Amino acid sequence: MPSYTVTVATGSQWFAGTDDYVYLSLEGTAGCSERHLLDKPFYNDFERGAVDSYDVTVEEDLGEIQLIKIEKRKYWYQDDWYLKYITVKTPLGDYLEFPCYRWITDEKEIVLRDGRAKLPRDDKTQILKQHRRKELETRQKTYRWKEWHPGFPLSIDAHSHSDLPRDIQFDNEKGIDFILNYSKAMENLYVNRFMHMFQSSWSDFADFEKIFVRISNTISEYVMQHWKEDFMFGYQFLNGCNPVLIRRCTEIPKKLPVTMDMVECSLERNLTLEEEVKQGNIFIVDYELLDGVDANKTDPCTIQYLAAPICLLYKNLENKIVPIAIQLGQKPGPDNPIFLPSDATYDWLLAKIWVRSSDFHIHQTVTHLLRTHLVSEVFSIAMFRQLPAVHPLFKLLVPHMRFTIAINTKAREQLICECGLFDKANATGGGGHVQMVQKAMKDLTYSSLCFPEEIKAKGMDSKEDIPYYYYRDDGIKVWEALKSFAEDVIHIYYESDEVVCDDVELQAFVKDIYVYGMRGVKASGFPKMIRTREKLAEYLTVIIFTTSAQHAAVNFGQYDWCSWIPNAPPTMRRPPPTEKGTVTIEQIVESLPDRGRSCWHLGAVWALSQFQDNELFLGMYPDEHFVEKPVKEAMAKFRKNLDEIVNAITERNKNKKLPYYYLSPDRIPNSVAV
Repeated sequence: MPSYTVTVATGSQWFAGTDDYVYLSLEGTAGCSERHLLDKPFYNDFERGAVDSYDVTVEEDLGEIQLIKIEKRKYWYQDDWYLKYITVKTPLGDYLEFPCYRWITDEKEIVLRDGRAKLPRDDKTQILKQHRRKELETRQKTYRWKEWHPGFPLSIDAHSHSDLPRDIQFDNEKGIDFILNYSKAMENLYVNRFMHMFQSSWSDFADFEKIFVRISNTISEYVMQHWKEDFMFGYQFLNGCNPVLIRRCTEIPKKLPVTMDMVECSLERNLTLEEEVKQGNIFIVDYELLDGVDANKTDPCTIQYLAAPICLLYKNLENKIVPIAIQLGQKPGPDNPIFLPSDATYDWLLAKIWVRSSDFHIHQTVTHLLRTHLVSEVFSIAMFRQLPAVHPLFKLLVPHMRFTIAINTKAREQLICECGLFDKANATGGGGHVQMVQKAMKDLTYSSLCFPEEIKAKGMDSKEDIPYYYYRDDGIKVWEALKSFAEDVIHIYYESDEVVCDDVELQAFVKDIYVYGMRGVKASGFPKMIRTREKLAEYLTVIIFTTSAQHAAVNFGQYDWCSWIPNAPPTMRRPPPTEKGTVTIEQIVESLPDRGRSCWHLGAVWALSQFQDNELFLGMYPDEHFVEKPVKEAMAKFRKNLDEIVNAITERNKNKKLPYYYLSPDRIPNSVAV
């Protein structure tokens, strides 16, 4: 009688094994096997990290194996089991791989197809078509869209992390408990001893060192030492943790009535301001989005303030970007002066602090939350709803969706919810952050997520004109490597543009993102349909770059750039100055966050800057969803390209006082998971 050797691999996560009854049956083109008992209580098979083999004998040859059914029946208590994969050795000696990488919970069954990726048109038999359709029907009932706030991209329909499907939950929920992690961070940083003085002010700038020096690294220490200097202020627009706002100024806006007399002493080329603009030496950062946003009112004992500044910058003869004018409000007038480097020291310093505080708010809520976290969740939900596990694009994308829905659900549960942790230290807490996302949605366009296109649209693409923009340089390299990898995979499965057009699952995926993620807004520029392989490569690159590189660029530098509180104040406790010549050091310190909010802020930026345990970085694919040799060769080529980028960045960073490494592929996690 024919015999099949079945090998079953259990995950290595905590509690991945099972002690329940486990049954297996094989279904082939020539028939089905009986249900075989593989494990039962006290057999000690399917333990964490185990690989177990069994012989399954059948009456007659089953033909080509199409499906494997795994059933788990509870013995005593709920005992979830993480099944990595199953391999089958046929009587003819052929090996078939059946990837799973899913949890089997309760008394459930899972039906697996072999690991070869297939488009809808490739399925010829009714049984495979039915399996594909049933998987998507089940997923669409499980992964449901829900509006968290009006105007937001839609998110997952789940009130808490425990409501999520087991497959997308964190392995260890405690590991990503924001309250626990922030508290632990403050304890590790030795700042919790200041919490009893929550609303008291610091004495002076040096007093902030009491909560700073416990943990030191090159960049954060350098920031502490040089934060007052104009070059450091300007450098952060290029290579800090929010390097996405600066743009070349093509015309001085009327709402910023800067004159030549004001800035003449800052210009170094003997040109007028208008001539400097024409030569491309003037840059601008406008925080208009903050205008009209309500400041945090959750603590009646502390009045908090926001501003919507406009900052004009200049590329000097050393090719450094430095500020030359700051207006702290959007409407010019006598009570909204334009601050200049030639003003009194504390006037100019406080103006820069207000810009840095505004930059922090835009960074946290728009650059970070909306444009990486919430957008990545849209991609993730649409993928689970519209792409079955056998689809090549599911296999390509699923590593880049790891834990994204889980981290966002946890954030809505603890961090950005009403009375959440975000309210404790941030001036945009208490609802301001919601207003900001709603306003920022109008600028969330497809082209703005295409990295090279967005850099060019801002006039920041010339390496010759702007030589020290490492965020741009490294981002372009990673983008190109990702796009090349996407093209290689696409050409394996889509031999023509016509095949792209005819892939109904791909088109449903694209439509879900447009309709639910972008709320069907035509102005977003998100495609409703993909018609060519070239456009598909770009679309997939947008998704993978956003979920990996873009998030890494704006997330993991938060402790480096924001731990020195005066450089990134999360709130301001006095209104912006309305006249010059009145600012004192005491007024600045009174404006900055109090001790308690400083401690919460420090705990937050520390916790958010940490990699996950067992982090998977770009190019690492331990879960083998793909089994075909051509794709594995494409992966090897991709890793080689990434290694070359790592080496180039490492070489450039040698001996630099301010190394830029956030877009080094060995520091880019595959997905948004923190």
